[in-house]
Amino acid sequence: MHLQFTLGDQTATTLDVEVTHFIIAGWAGRDKDAVLHHIRELEALGVPAPGAVPLFYRVATNQLSQLQQLEVVGNETSGEAEPFVFFHRGEWWVSLTSDHTDRYLETFSVALSKQACIKPVARTAWRMAEVIEHWDSLVLTSWIKEHDEWVVYQQGTLASLLTPQDLLARYLEGAEAREGMAMSCGTLGAIGGIRPASEFRMSLHDPVLKRTLEHAYQTGALPVVA
Repeated sequence: MHLQFTLGDQTATTLDVEVTHFIIAGWAGRDKDAVLHHIRELEALGVPAPGAVPLFYRVATNQLSQLQQLEVVGNETSGEAEPFVFFHRGEWWVSLTSDHTDRYLETFSVALSKQACIKPVARTAWRMAEVIEHWDSLVLTSWIKEHDEWVVYQQGTLASLLTPQDLLARYLEGAEAREGMAMSCGTLGAIGGIRPASEFRMSLHDPVLKRTLEHAYQTGALPVVA
């Protein structure tokens, strides 16, 4: 899948990236007790427990999209803001994605629920080398629109998640990163609980270099027919 990014700096440089291998890292929190607690909460809602923690889901690259108007099937879907890293021209880059997921299908199969929905991606990126030393201080936030008002849905620093280096090391198991590899690197808990929403905004703020990656999108629901 072809994606295009503008660098979030003072240059007008753009990156034309062909993503050839896409992974979503699930259950990527650093606090194992908190992850286990979340697994138990979801099990009570009918969501199957993961076979490993963290767990890596392969998703088709054609599910990635930088459009802001998207379509999904049914009304039981919602987003989750996540750091998005990709390997391009011999180095790692950072952007932002939403692991938009079918919540109804999730009760049958987490892997299929992730595959069923398009994954929105921001249009701006940073060099990983510019943020890795203060990675834990980056602030991830998302909002959903409820009753015509934007409400904070997720918010926190990346200190609560495993680092991209840790996740990639576990996934690659000693193999070299390849051009076009991309990973969605885990998410934060939903404030007020996971719930469907058709309008979603997200940001990744760097308080050290004082800059922000942002993206917003809206989903239209296609009818569920049998």
